[in-house]
Amino acid sequence: MVTSWLSFRHSAVAELGYLVRETINTAALLDAVSGPLLGGAVVFCGTVRAGPDDGPVVAIEYSAYDQMAEAECERIEAEVVERWPGVNVALQHRLGRVAVGGASIVIAVAAPHRAEAFEVCRHMIDEIKVRLPIWKREFLDDGEKRWRANAPPTTDS
Repeated sequence: MVTSWLSFRHSAVAELGYLVRETINTAALLDAVSGPLLGGAVVFCGTVRAGPDDGPVVAIEYSAYDQMAEAECERIEAEVVERWPGVNVALQHRLGRVAVGGASIVIAVAAPHRAEAFEVCRHMIDEIKVRLPIWKREFLDDGEKRWRANAPPTTDS
């Protein structure tokens, strides 16, 4: 039942918050979702990159309307728990300036089996990329700044 998971979620992870302004503690999120009946755990870390298609990015500044983003994170988690009963999930998204290589989002999923854990994690990041009201401003090595929109998820994202 969703209620039992939500009470776990609120007691173990809620005080961490969905939106953070400091380095995300990946181990704390994984610990919060782990349990003796959950044999598969997956952690996704989305990091700031400076790939060939991104240009000379040195950092990204993330901003959000906090209340709206927190509420949307809660909705995404509730939908996941309803669709995949018995799965524990936690996520945090970083706000503020994050340098290349730094984690901007971490999603931890624990499920009875690994396939389900991977499926849930993929579903969550795809939903977050489409639905979460977080804005990105890139800082380039020449001092230029530019706003960047989230791209819709693809099979290779």
